[in-house]
Amino acid sequence: MSVQDPCSPLLPEAVWPVAHFPRLEKYLCETEGISPYTLMERAGQAAFARACQLWPEARHWRVLCGGGNNGGDGYIIARLAKQAGYQVTLVACDWQNAPPEAHRAREKWLECGGKCTAADGEWPGDEDLIIDGLLGIGLNRAPQEPYCQLIRKTLQRSCPVLALDIPSGLMADTGAVPGEAIKATVTLSFIALKAGLLTGQAREYCGKILVDPLGPSLSEIYSEPPIRRKDTADLSGWILPRNATAHKGNNGRLLLAGGDEGTGGAIRLAAEAALRSGAGLVRVLTHPQHVTALLAARPELMVAAVSEQRLQESIDWADIVVTGPGLGQRDWGRRILAQVKKSKKDTLWDADALNLLAIDPDTRQNRILTPHPGEAARLLGTSVQVVESNRLQAAHKLVQRYGGVVVLKGAGTVIASESGATVIADVGNPGMASGGMGDVLSGIIAALAGQKLSLYDAACAGVVAHGGAADLVAREYGMRGMLASDLFYPLRRLVNPEMNLK
Repeated sequence: MSVQDPCSPLLPEAVWPVAHFPRLEKYLCETEGISPYTLMERAGQAAFARACQLWPEARHWRVLCGGGNNGGDGYIIARLAKQAGYQVTLVACDWQNAPPEAHRAREKWLECGGKCTAADGEWPGDEDLIIDGLLGIGLNRAPQEPYCQLIRKTLQRSCPVLALDIPSGLMADTGAVPGEAIKATVTLSFIALKAGLLTGQAREYCGKILVDPLGPSLSEIYSEPPIRRKDTADLSGWILPRNATAHKGNNGRLLLAGGDEGTGGAIRLAAEAALRSGAGLVRVLTHPQHVTALLAARPELMVAAVSEQRLQESIDWADIVVTGPGLGQRDWGRRILAQVKKSKKDTLWDADALNLLAIDPDTRQNRILTPHPGEAARLLGTSVQVVESNRLQAAHKLVQRYGGVVVLKGAGTVIASESGATVIADVGNPGMASGGMGDVLSGIIAALAGQKLSLYDAACAGVVAHGGAADLVAREYGMRGMLASDLFYPLRRLVNPEMNLK
């Protein structure tokens, strides 16, 4: 059954940790002059209306109700669906420990003639829609029985699933899945977005994400949300149209040092990405075997073989220095990094520069680090599993240990700064899982920093433009077979947001 969504609003920018939601709910109740139960009714009504819009042909709804407020929402949805003439099968578990509002919602379901099926009951498999109200945003460990049994049964069904607030089994602060989790067709988040809907394993489980605020804007309660969600619609706030009298000297002088023997492609991708992102002048210092090939492929680059004197002169000349793409960990790359380390210029470190930093750590403010989870694990002296279990925490630990700005790459890339500012980039797709994508990102970010964006803004805008370009490629040609260099032409559209192309 297909999803029909007649009104698909843009997702909001504000993202809130779970700990804030009791206060947000209290604020809504006080400003609206309503009780917590009335707020629960609003959530149930919103979800019922959305389900009717999305799946108008569904006649048999199976509603899964757990023992928390999510279950209370489920009881309300079931009651409304039954009163509207739908066939409703409600599966209840753990209701004895439910909060007062959920108990009241259950009583109203029973009063209207509704019945509750036990968690271990049979599922004939004739439902058209499943409503997931099992586990909410308070989950802090792997689901236990009887929840696991209901999650497994849901995973075996082919009908659509509407998750209330968050798919059961997915952790709302981190996007981690410590055990089993429901894979939703649509997730309807109440009040505001949760970080776990946007990063970690969220994309595997959330499906399409919608938000219903259940009341007025929350902007009055906090002037600044703890986390921000960004996508290509935000690029115009970072990247302004150029002045009519601009010249190449205004647009940044970039030095890229790397590309050891056999890895010239990495430095070439980073350098061309910088040009495609608007850098005024791009100088590449690389292994002698790559000089001729790079000049032939992209004559707009200034390419030379690296030497100690040439590297120092180029560092002095540059506005920002990029090292890591193709750097390697041999003496050749170590000498380059040692010389870059002595500089006080703004720098971007990627790839093997990060691996070498893990061996010989330091802290500095004017640097951008762009690790993938494996590099982040080495930098933190932990495992990839630990990094991925809480990506936001890992990003801030990296900032605390190494300073500057950190871009923790992956599905739902996290950008963190020393001020505590945090962005989750809601762009990108699995087609980006191919060689060279990180090199392209390094070039984009460095180019934007060279065009006078702060390091943090350059990192945010660069990640969004990078993922947005990949999304344009995927939309046109599909994800499988996407190359890093395929991003160059759609990237030009996105770094010129005055063209109004999202």
